[in-house]
Amino acid sequence: MELKQYHNVYFLGIGGIGMSAIARWFLHSGLNVSGYDKTSTVLTQELEGEGVRVHYEDDVRNIPGEVMIGKDNTLIVYTPAIPKDHKEHAYLKEQGYTILKRSEVLGLITKSYKTIGVAGTHGKTTTSSMVAHILKTAHKDMVAFLGGITANYESNLVMEGVVNSETTVVVEADEFDRSFLRLFPEIAVVTNADADHLDIYGDHDSLVTSFRDYIKQIKKGGSLIIHESIADLLAADIDHVNKHIYSMSRGQFFAGNITAHSGFFEFDLCGFGPKNERVRLGIPGFHNVENAIAASVAAHLCGVKMSVIKEALASFTGVKRRFEFVVKGKKVIFVDDYAHHPTEIEAFLRSMKSMYPQRKLTVIFQPHLFTRTRDFAPGFSKSLSIADEVVLMDIYPARELPIPGVSSDMLFNDITSKVKIRCGKEDLMEKLDRLDIDVLATVGAGDIDTFVQPIKNMLNKKYEA
Repeated sequence: MELKQYHNVYFLGIGGIGMSAIARWFLHSGLNVSGYDKTSTVLTQELEGEGVRVHYEDDVRNIPGEVMIGKDNTLIVYTPAIPKDHKEHAYLKEQGYTILKRSEVLGLITKSYKTIGVAGTHGKTTTSSMVAHILKTAHKDMVAFLGGITANYESNLVMEGVVNSETTVVVEADEFDRSFLRLFPEIAVVTNADADHLDIYGDHDSLVTSFRDYIKQIKKGGSLIIHESIADLLAADIDHVNKHIYSMSRGQFFAGNITAHSGFFEFDLCGFGPKNERVRLGIPGFHNVENAIAASVAAHLCGVKMSVIKEALASFTGVKRRFEFVVKGKKVIFVDDYAHHPTEIEAFLRSMKSMYPQRKLTVIFQPHLFTRTRDFAPGFSKSLSIADEVVLMDIYPARELPIPGVSSDMLFNDITSKVKIRCGKEDLMEKLDRLDIDVLATVGAGDIDTFVQPIKNMLNKKYEA
């Protein structure tokens, strides 16, 4: 099928971070774009401000007129998060509309362009955003569909130049629901393949198999940029592509002579030629050094000069909810982060501790999904225990129904921090106000971000931050 046959695109779940990027693309392409979402958010309000019609009640009568009368030239895009009993989805399916998942549409968009797909159970958003920023800084013709809002551009759709046959498309290759198997990239980055989404895969071996299948879909003669720790596991028998192996300190590409200044790093970018380039990274975090190396390799393969890569890495200011400084005062520090897997949480909290080694670290964590909490409970408890104080919220269910016996208490009992507190949304602010805050972090992938502004206001008032 060809996307050019459609004049209208209607989204079910338009407020999702991946869905909204595609909605912006179609709007930019001149199509009529509209959609439904369960709740109004900053993102849906921004879409409305850009000209997208959005409604928030599941009612067939709310479907726009051009969609209702233009079945043959209307594309319906939906997210798997839409419930099975959704009225509008059922009606559109019954009427015979063309209905595709977000991942299917992304596959159709990218098939006509040179694609860079960034995969991994964590690190996708930051790494793909770095690649996009480098290409844009280099003034390459490019489009990037991102899984977060870049701080540099305040958007999850980043574009530069014109869209033509030479355009490079940067996408997150998402392993959830095996979505990345819709992509056939020229360049693929794989940051890691830690166990996750076991509600989809069942076990880690099945997830690993899916990553291998994704790597096999790289176009012949293309390039695989893969972390040293998983290169043998995922790509030992892959011979149709050029392999580029990276890590913090080993492989073809790595960081040398690393120095830290208040958590921000400078290092030699090694492996790109006889001369090692000194790089200053514009965002903190040990893990982001590795992300920067992978992004640099991808940009280098696209012909970007090392001087531009260095400039872009220094000016990259990150992604919203990825190590995002909310308050940076003399008396109190407040950082918000999207981490929702034990490995991510450990990397984030260790970076925080290295930045503020003599200060007390308090973390507020909201677990995401009952299945993930159940599957990784010991890992969550261990990683959270890095903090001096832990405020543990109830599980955010997202698309899941409760599982008997699964709750945040599974984590709470094994957390070894000096202070640990259980709470829900209703009493978070009250319990937080009782603590003496020094360095604070909110962590999680649910709706904990709705507390960021109230917490910021409380800290500014209480500590004159």
